[in-house]
Amino acid sequence: MKNRLTQISLSLFMATAAIQGVSAQIQNAPVLNAPVDVSTDFENYTNTFYFADELASFDPKTGKGTVKYTRYNYKTRQAFNNMMMKPDTVAANEFPATEYEAAPVLPFSIEFVSERAIRIKTTSGPQFNQPKESLMLVNGTAPNHPENWKYSKTATGHKYTSQYGSVEIQTNPWHVKIYDAKGKLLTSTLHNSDLQNTYTPVLPYSYVRRNSDYSRSVAPVFSLEPDEKIFGCGESFTQFNKRGQKVVLWTDDANGVQNETMYKPIPFYMSSRGYGVFMHTSTPVTVDFGKYFAGANKMMIGDDVADLFIFIGEPKDILDEYTDLTGKASMPPLWSFGFWMSRITYFSEKEGREIAKNLRKNKIPSDVIHFDTGWFDVDWRNNYEFASERFDDPSKMMADMKKDGFNVCLWQLPYFTPRNTLFNEIVDNGLAVKDRKGNLPYEDAVLDFSNPETVKWYQAKLKHLMDQGVAVFKVDFGEAAPAEGIYHSGRTGFYEHNLYPLRYNKAVAELTQREKGYTLIWARSTWAGSQRYPLHWGGDAATTNGAMSATLRGGLSLGLCGFSFWSHDVGGFVTKSPEELYKRWTPFGMLTSHVRSHGEPPTEPWLYSEDFLKSFRNADNMRYELMPYIYAQAKESSEKGLPMMRALFVEYPQDAGSWLIDNEYLFGSDMLVAPLFEEVTERDVYLPPGQWVDYQTKKVYNGGWHRIAAGELPIIVLVKSGTAIPHIKLAQSTKDMDWSKLTLKVYAAEGTTTATAKVYLPEGKALQNIKLTKKGNGFEVDSNPLSGETTFKTEWIK
Repeated sequence: MKNRLTQISLSLFMATAAIQGVSAQIQNAPVLNAPVDVSTDFENYTNTFYFADELASFDPKTGKGTVKYTRYNYKTRQAFNNMMMKPDTVAANEFPATEYEAAPVLPFSIEFVSERAIRIKTTSGPQFNQPKESLMLVNGTAPNHPENWKYSKTATGHKYTSQYGSVEIQTNPWHVKIYDAKGKLLTSTLHNSDLQNTYTPVLPYSYVRRNSDYSRSVAPVFSLEPDEKIFGCGESFTQFNKRGQKVVLWTDDANGVQNETMYKPIPFYMSSRGYGVFMHTSTPVTVDFGKYFAGANKMMIGDDVADLFIFIGEPKDILDEYTDLTGKASMPPLWSFGFWMSRITYFSEKEGREIAKNLRKNKIPSDVIHFDTGWFDVDWRNNYEFASERFDDPSKMMADMKKDGFNVCLWQLPYFTPRNTLFNEIVDNGLAVKDRKGNLPYEDAVLDFSNPETVKWYQAKLKHLMDQGVAVFKVDFGEAAPAEGIYHSGRTGFYEHNLYPLRYNKAVAELTQREKGYTLIWARSTWAGSQRYPLHWGGDAATTNGAMSATLRGGLSLGLCGFSFWSHDVGGFVTKSPEELYKRWTPFGMLTSHVRSHGEPPTEPWLYSEDFLKSFRNADNMRYELMPYIYAQAKESSEKGLPMMRALFVEYPQDAGSWLIDNEYLFGSDMLVAPLFEEVTERDVYLPPGQWVDYQTKKVYNGGWHRIAAGELPIIVLVKSGTAIPHIKLAQSTKDMDWSKLTLKVYAAEGTTTATAKVYLPEGKALQNIKLTKKGNGFEVDSNPLSGETTFKTEWIK
């Protein structure tokens, strides 16, 4: 009995400890801010479904018409102890029958944003309150250029053709088919008649009417072809290729990087078949990429409107078009590409000055010192005021740091606890999100960024800190906008929750641009359009090999959604990073668009072994010497909507192998990086076609698979043969760099006679392509378009 009581007590203790230690959100649990998965509405047999059936009318000149929908319900049938459920037509159930449509005829339209971009829109009912402008679109609205597409009547309907592809609209059964320039079918809407050759009950292009409240949601359903691969959907940490997955797009505090929820969901994806899709909505979205039925791409959108932009082309074309529509990333300032030193958290001016002193003493090149959650009176209680007892003179501290080449970043968040000194001011002035009663949905006050007065109040608080010398703000959190809240915009959180990060990012970025002359934030949450406001980092990674690997997948996925600039916490965040892991993670971080060491202390390299300090310094030195390459690649990426850290297939779309790789990446266009995700000294590396030169060992490899050993730094880096990588003399901050003298290091296998380099100078007018030709035992610059601004020394690496 005593042993039994002891066991019970121990079990209760362990359960209590587990509850107290819980910090992550369990999926599919009905708790506060659980991700909204709208797919359940499309699987509920008590609801009513309307299948798109035939084109009822269409005007080819305007691209406007109507589609007739047929009413269905799921019906069950038992067969040999197995209950089957399949849709079947049903009669209308409304009374009086004279007042409501049994088979609604609803609007459909097609527009042409460009020669590569098509907009398809269907609605499930009348639209009495549609915003005139969309925050997700860079200009608020999308252009329409029908003159770029030639119309022709077909035997089955209508066709539009541009130089890059065609769109066919079939009348009965209704289909919208997308083709490339060669006539290959890329994808097509699915009609119920397409699905009669299977026993599997599959929804075609349709909408659902919930019996619970008569609200509607749409499900544009398109075909998936054999071997088709899908990428994107934001910073997704699951398998890189989304084919066969169900992805829930709902901004969430993911509490890590090894689960299916996302800090940065984006309603955009691209296919290996040569098209991309932007689901223009801020409602929750669940996409089934052939998980339930292999041939159906089911986009279940919470909105009662399906507004789809479809882009035709290779990945670079798609990203360029998508970011033309939703915005390209602004070019961040040079100093932001330097190293950011941080931990959670520095608490005082004395501590900050010590960090600055030790960075210079240990010769760790650095440009930013970040103060996280502890710079105000009470840790985490953000009131926009430095703690007077711990910061003697923050303005002088930041001025002194600036002289020494350091910019200061401050943490903050948009939630205010009841004990915050600003809580009453926010509530009394109506600056917070409300609930249905007009009270607060949570115990905290959540700033309502849909209210212009809130933005004005908030920006004034940040401006005061910028006046003191703050260079950039960490735009943390933003994933917990109340789903049931009532917003100043007049909409509920069903529409505003996902839009909240975009509003939040925009408020800080636009203030920074106005006050400092550059667009820069350090943000965790996003939605479509947030890429306009760089930059974003990967959230709270565990200090494990798995988290390091997942971090890369997440960054690659986000980069395929128009985000040029992205970073992550080097070494992981949650606990003290094991030295060996931190050592391997460091060069990975240094070869990302931006780099920050951050997390549970210690993060400072001098607090580890001498061997680690040397390795960290060497990796950091490499980055600073590569700054001209990094800066030029950043410029090109911002102009073309490309990620600096990009999947291999972005540069090599015709190479089948490049579509299969998720544990390597291209850093810019010319450097291939393969991190070490285990405690090893070599790994298998896939190289796209061509020849590649090892950046550290100078060995030359042909395209294909190779077992490659790391060099002095625990990472594998290769340069595409025929590339000249611009380098600069090492400096301890970007402020002290001499851009008047650059070295072009030419990576060229034997037999290569030409090379190219990209160069963009600080405050430069344009990105320059420098051409070099082999002469004698070296390479020489053909001509210097930057004569008078910089000189080039050449060095053939062999």
